[in-house]
Amino acid sequence: MTQKAATEYQDLEALFGRIGRLGEAAAVLHWDSSTMMPAGGAEARAEQLAALNLAQHEMLTDEATGDLLAAAAGIDMDPWQAANLREMARRRAHATAVEPRLVEAFTKACTATEMVWREARPNDDFKLVLPHLESILALVREVAAAQADALGTTPYDALLDEYEPGGRADRIDPLFDDLAAFLPDFTDRVLARQAAGPDPLPLDGPFDRTAQRALAERFMQALGFDFAHGRLDESLHPFCGGVPDDVRITTRYEDADFTKALMGVLHETGHALYERGLPEGWRGQPVGHARGMSLHESQSLLVEMQVCRSRPFLDYAAPLIRAAFDRDGAAWQPDNLYRHYTRVERGFIRVDADEATYPGHVILRYRLEQAMLAGDLAPADLPGAWAEGMRELVGVTPPDDRRGCLQDIHWYDGAWGYFPTYTLGAMTAAQLYDAARRDVPDLEAAIAAGDFRPLMSWLRRNVHAQASLLDGDALIAQATGRALDPAVFKAHLEKRYLPEG
Repeated sequence: MTQKAATEYQDLEALFGRIGRLGEAAAVLHWDSSTMMPAGGAEARAEQLAALNLAQHEMLTDEATGDLLAAAAGIDMDPWQAANLREMARRRAHATAVEPRLVEAFTKACTATEMVWREARPNDDFKLVLPHLESILALVREVAAAQADALGTTPYDALLDEYEPGGRADRIDPLFDDLAAFLPDFTDRVLARQAAGPDPLPLDGPFDRTAQRALAERFMQALGFDFAHGRLDESLHPFCGGVPDDVRITTRYEDADFTKALMGVLHETGHALYERGLPEGWRGQPVGHARGMSLHESQSLLVEMQVCRSRPFLDYAAPLIRAAFDRDGAAWQPDNLYRHYTRVERGFIRVDADEATYPGHVILRYRLEQAMLAGDLAPADLPGAWAEGMRELVGVTPPDDRRGCLQDIHWYDGAWGYFPTYTLGAMTAAQLYDAARRDVPDLEAAIAAGDFRPLMSWLRRNVHAQASLLDGDALIAQATGRALDPAVFKAHLEKRYLPEG
């Protein structure tokens, strides 16, 4: 690399470092709007986020940025620098496709619609938020069309690429069609097996929320969460936000059932550990970001589903759960807790769904958002289409919109193209955990003893420390020895829910 080229690349790093800091500020403001901000602050917050997003957009689309990228292209770099340059160019390609006025309008509309959704959901009032959803969809179509023209993709794939770099619907469709064909019969067989056996003994509440939080924090610390660089709060919809050095987790508590909040926290802890494990030396640079939401969801689902719903984990956790709520007896033994945490049930709520029915929830959303984007489904008809899809894919019909099309924040917050990453993440989680068990002797014995360091060390090396050095497919193949294979996810489900003997 010549001195001039080195200087131009260093200028790019400095520029993208500034862009990254603006993005981090927006992330913390977004967390605050979901947890602490009073409703009256929504308009001001929309203006703040729009200003930050517009500033990033202006820096990305500036002609000088393009000149620097062109000058740096083709020069000799180490793998991290080459990957960083690739990710810089990808971000610029997305940005230059969208006019500044559209960036500003979309940001403001998302913030405003999210606040209306927060009122509409608990009140089961889809009509209240419908005009805002229609406005969001119109803007999403504009963004998708502009990016599709620039990237040479379909409009849906352009949206998907924001969350899953390189993701394509024509690759996802056969995977999801295969699962949609497999899961109904599989679920029927699991439910028949459950019906033939004893029901789990009830875990009688109420459960003090302070005790729930203390228990959650204990497990977070055991897994490796660093409270010097993160915190746990409450929100209407559980999520992980913030930035790698200031990770924000939220959950929601129920007095009658501690299990949902606890697993929600453990799920978000998986996200947080990925963020914290990204290479510190590449903070703020595109190559230092997590490699797409499928891998991000794989980390949360690996922690929650693969590990924390396993029998080894519950052998470790059961005494701590008993102590936290001052309970004893057969209901609080590992066997019964395991039956609770591996109970399959057709339900209405995605975030509470078990592994067998969860993909149906995701496939439904994936198909509906494609239909709305294409103009084949009007937002006004969403409740009916949702009910029909739930009957087909999950086997239940929501009794109201609160437990139907109002339950998720994503569309109302502008996140179109995100949903398929959940089930892609579940498949990836199964394959990564399968590889970790092969590579790490006595991994599950360590988990049963409350020692998560062997697992987290494996994930640090094979996933977290890779950041965006590789594309998602290459990272999975490098970590597991093969491309993403849905057979591994199916085998996991069969082993856990239909064990032999």
